[in-house]
Amino acid sequence: MPIAVFALASLSPALFLMLGALFGGPWILLALIHVTLFAFFMDRLVAWVPPNGGEFPAGDGLLVALGVSHLALLPLGVWSLSTQLHGLDWLAGFAAFGLWLGQIGNSAAHELIHRRNRALYQLGRWMFVAILFGHHASSHRLVHHLHVASPADPNSPRRGQSYYGFLPRAWIGSFRAGLAAERALLARQARGRKRLNPYVVHIVGALAFLALALVTLGWTGLAVYLALSLHAQSQILMSDYVQHYGLRRRKLANGRLEPVGTAHSWNGGYWFSAAMMLNAPRHSDHHAHPARPYPQLRLPQGAPMLPAPLPAMAVVALVPPWWRRVMDPRVAMVQAQDGSAIATA
Repeated sequence: MPIAVFALASLSPALFLMLGALFGGPWILLALIHVTLFAFFMDRLVAWVPPNGGEFPAGDGLLVALGVSHLALLPLGVWSLSTQLHGLDWLAGFAAFGLWLGQIGNSAAHELIHRRNRALYQLGRWMFVAILFGHHASSHRLVHHLHVASPADPNSPRRGQSYYGFLPRAWIGSFRAGLAAERALLARQARGRKRLNPYVVHIVGALAFLALALVTLGWTGLAVYLALSLHAQSQILMSDYVQHYGLRRRKLANGRLEPVGTAHSWNGGYWFSAAMMLNAPRHSDHHAHPARPYPQLRLPQGAPMLPAPLPAMAVVALVPPWWRRVMDPRVAMVQAQDGSAIATA
């Protein structure tokens, strides 16, 4: 998929958000429509199947542009929701800012924390810290990728578990597991050069951002900042819920889990939402090759496929009976084909 398609799909709603924050009215509504209805209909109406792989080696320039946009749109959104937007404009703005930060900004931050370049990693890390979710930079790499599709991963939901039951378990569990993983790394480095536990930066950074919101925008600004950050965090955890629901790795004869494979993530084959989210719906390939840049991610043959685009399935997940009716038979089919056990609540 050409890099221009990724850029157009991910950055154009950021422009609408900026205009909406300043002027309200149709601009903020356009931002919300772009990341919801427009994306859905583009997936459905334009019949284009992007080829596997990409002509661009990394696409890091777009990641930096999205990172800067994320760090600029967050305070702009808090300011506009605290002082400028009211009524329906406020509701549309809150929804649109949270969706962009939690789906598109998160996709960029997720790519960045997998980069070996230290500056790129730090940009992604601070994008998560800014939405009060800094521990995700630790837990995603050190826990989720190691233990995905197993009971040891708080971000791999069991079949039958609702999103509302998954949300607190994943947030608290990933915070604790990430902290334990970072402490274990520090312990292994005890004889070498000591480094600061990243959780110190995650927590102190979050407290500093909260204090800044309070000082500049008062209690209203602080409340809006907290609410918007939680909204964005819920989108990130929703992506984990949808992309790993019910799938489990088999335990081998030696007691270890089988390697992570194609059957352990749900994937989306819809082009526009994939471009908007930097190929995040090509999730099986990401887990098989975490360092592979987003333009090069593939849809492996036989990968479990979601029946609708990832953002649409997130809406389905908000209604647990509907979600179970759609997804539970598909989980059983994947596990029967793969020969692994079904993870039940």
